[in-house]
Amino acid sequence: MAMSKIQKMIKVRTAAELGHALGLSVSDTAEMEFRSDLTVALIRIIQSGRLTHADIAKRAGTSRTRVTAIANGNTQGVSTDVLIRVLAATGHRAEVRVKKTAA
Repeated sequence: MAMSKIQKMIKVRTAAELGHALGLSVSDTAEMEFRSDLTVALIRIIQSGRLTHADIAKRAGTSRTRVTAIANGNTQGVSTDVLIRVLAATGHRAEVRVKKTAA
């Protein structure tokens, strides 16, 4: 006899809430938030169309397929250093801001 699982919907508003809901550590949650912010910025930049995916890939030392995946928000398997190289290839750079988290 098959047992059905009851699924509970959870609404989250912040990356910290999402990390908690997923059972992630504080450091994993911080990495997820950083990569998400970087990916959103890259999507906007790449889709602006100033450079082709092939041009960005050549400048970043990666494949056009990978740049297209990033532009589509698919960064699974893409390292943070590749994201930063792609950002630099578009003529942009990341700015680091450090702030204390709420306890």
